[in-house]
Parts: sequence; structure tokens; C-alpha cells
Amino acid sequence: MPAIVLVGAQWGDEGKGKATDLLGSSVDYVVKFNGGNNAGHTIVIGEGEAAQKYALHLLPSGILTPTCTPVIGNGVVIDLGVLFEEIDGLSARGVDPSRLVVSATAHVITPYNRTLDKVTERFLGKRKIGTTGRGIGPTYADKMSRTGIRVQDLFDEGILRQKVEGALEVKNQVLTKIYNRRAVEVDEVVQELLSYAERLRPMVADTTLLLQQALDRGETVLLEAGQATLLDVDFGTYPFVTSSSATAGGACTGSGIPPTRIDQVIAVLKAYSTRVGEGPFPTELHDDMGEFLRKTGAEYGTTTGRPRRCGWLDTVVGRYATRVNGVTDFVVTKLDVLTGLEKVPVCVAYDVDGVRHDEMPVDQSDYHHATPVYEELPGWWEDISGCRRFEDLPANAQAYVLRVEELVGARVSAIGVGPGRDAIIERFDMRETAAAARTAPRTAPATSGTAG
Repeated sequence: MPAIVLVGAQWGDEGKGKATDLLGSSVDYVVKFNGGNNAGHTIVIGEGEAAQKYALHLLPSGILTPTCTPVIGNGVVIDLGVLFEEIDGLSARGVDPSRLVVSATAHVITPYNRTLDKVTERFLGKRKIGTTGRGIGPTYADKMSRTGIRVQDLFDEGILRQKVEGALEVKNQVLTKIYNRRAVEVDEVVQELLSYAERLRPMVADTTLLLQQALDRGETVLLEAGQATLLDVDFGTYPFVTSSSATAGGACTGSGIPPTRIDQVIAVLKAYSTRVGEGPFPTELHDDMGEFLRKTGAEYGTTTGRPRRCGWLDTVVGRYATRVNGVTDFVVTKLDVLTGLEKVPVCVAYDVDGVRHDEMPVDQSDYHHATPVYEELPGWWEDISGCRRFEDLPANAQAYVLRVEELVGARVSAIGVGPGRDAIIERFDMRETAAAARTAPRTAPATSGTAG
């Protein structure tokens, strides 16, 4: 069986956890392949007063599906304290986390990584990136400079100490002489990391081998991205991005599964747009409508609690996500949030100094100065939270989905109509082969619309 990749199509927080949960019962492995505890998935199981909300930050969403194996891949950076805090929290709520497998070659977030992340961001002032201060970026920087600590290092105290000493020779100079902070003690770091070793050991495996063998047996592997396309370190709105590869290409390097084994890419697209942190956001709303989307959609970060910046759906971003990920299926989430609007604007292009751009401008300055060109679609008033078939949606809601599908260039296979686990419409079966998915027509973007 092929592997399936699931990515976010915008700036994150699109509802990837719900999409993973939707597929969870039909896949054998769910693999987180990038990022760390700097982003989260919220999954709601049940309805009404019986509903249970789970906020996952580091664990793969598959941890909530008893029939599949959740895997933290080699491309993830792990805060071990957060990992075990999440595991203990789930155990206390009756969820069995014992199936979790952790890559031996994943990198570990150290205390000095967290310290450097916080002091560096404060030092940047107005030029800050908007990081979560959890040590993600410095840990990836250590990985690339070959001074990082990997999971397997925790099982050899001599190697661990040697690596920590080498890293702190430079980092303590930076902390004390540039940022006027106290030096970090080697023993302090080593002892903290070693305190997790024995509990971690049974979870650790060669996950690349594990996943390849699973595929050879005909099992299905779902590769789940943290963050999203516009936060990818290569393809996002750089430098206001994360420190890892959040696109479909990152699924290969972050899991050890080769591209020839991947046959389907599912992208999650919120019915409007949100962003957390700094960086350009062409459709951002600074008025009552932006506040409406924030409050109605409960747009506050799962991990940070920060209010999200909100704006209308940007299908230029959607087309870009289709192109760089090779999207075969979209899941459109939170369509219910748009209920009650007379008109629903959709960004179909950008105006940059009088020049129309139907695709993402390659120049960073152009993107910062992009003005959205909107097409207004008729809204709907009916409550759609109970709809479970596409035909049950109001005609205008159906038209909205069809127009979005046309603009982003890949089929919309599922539609989220509420926060609950079951509040979703499966328009097409995403378990079909990618060949079948690619039979959907891909239409060039329309040229109508007005700058707004």
C-alpha cells in the first residue's frame, strides 16, 4: 500500500488533527514528521455535554485511535518533558499511549535551546519572528550545524556528556557575553536528559525500518505535518516561518519513507484564513468581521493560547499549496463559521502596485505589499452543523465549496461543519487511489474580482 501525506494548506491551525482522526480508523500508522511542541491539534470526540476535547502538541493525532500505531519520526524535535506530560495527561483520561514509537534519530530539545530561543526573540524587538519560545528553532539549528542531541544519545552517558560539553562551549559564551545571562551547567543538562532515558527506552525504534516494513506488508501509513505550507522553511513566507519542512517533501526526509512510496497528498484548508505570529497576511481583517471570525471560530492557539489573526479565504495560497505539495484531495474545515454572512468574500488574486498576480509573487517585498482581489459569493443562514451529505448543505454553501474547488485546482473531498469528531461531510472517499483522485478537473483561476 502507498503512504498518504496530510499537510496544512495555509499558515497552520486548519484542523489537520480532525482530518487525521477521520482517516485514523483506516490507516495502520500515523507519523508526525516535522516540528515539535510549537503547534497543536485539537480533536473533539463526542457531542454535547459528553464531548471530550483533546489538545495534542507533540503526539501524533493517531494516539487517539486504538487501531493504529502513532510514530514520532526522525524529523521531529522532542521536548521530553512535554512528551511525558502529554502521555500522562492522556493516560489519566483513559487513553492508552503505550503504542507510541519514537525515532532513535529524532533530535531532543535541551534546556539551553529553550533559553536561547527566548532571549534571542526578545533581543530582536520589533524584528522578532514570533516564535513560541520553546526551543524549536535553536534545536533545528543545532541539527544542521551537527551539534545536536539525538534520542539515541540519552542511552550512552559518555557520548551525551561529550556532546553537551561541546555545545555549551559556544552557547555559554553567547548567553553570558552577548545576552548577559548566566551560563548553563553541563551537569544540569545531562541530569535532566538522563532522567527521561529509562522511561523513553521502550518506545525507541528504527522507525524508518519499521515504516518501510509496514508498507511492504500492505499496511497504510499516514504522514502528518506539523505547521503548514506557508510556514515551511523553504516555501513559506520567509523569514516568518517555522524551522522545518512542513510540505509533502518534508514527509520523506522526516520519516525516511521515499517519495516513490507516496501516492496521495491530502491538504487541509480552513474556509477562511488565520495566522499566528508575525509576517505578511494579505486578507487579514482588522475590523468587526475579523473579530467575528475569531470569536465564532474560537481562533486561539492550541499550544500558546494566542489570539489568531483572521481574514478571508485566500485561494492564491490554496493554489500554491496544491502546486508545491502535489495535492490530490482537500479537506475544507470550519465551513459552519461562515453561516449567517450575507456575502462571503474570497481572494482570487493579488494587486501589487497595479499589477495583477494570480499566483504567489516570488518577491518577498511584493507579497508584503499585496492587496487582495476579492470575488464575493452569496452567503447562507441555515445551520449546517447537522449536515452529513453534500446535498444536505444549503445551495449557497454548496456553491461556495464548488467555487473553492475550482479556484484551488484539486477536489474537495471532505468538509468540516462543526467541532465534533463526526461533524464532517465525506464528499469523496479519500481512501481511493491517487489515480482516481486526479480525475477531478483542474480549472484555471477566474479573472473576475475586485481589489479590496
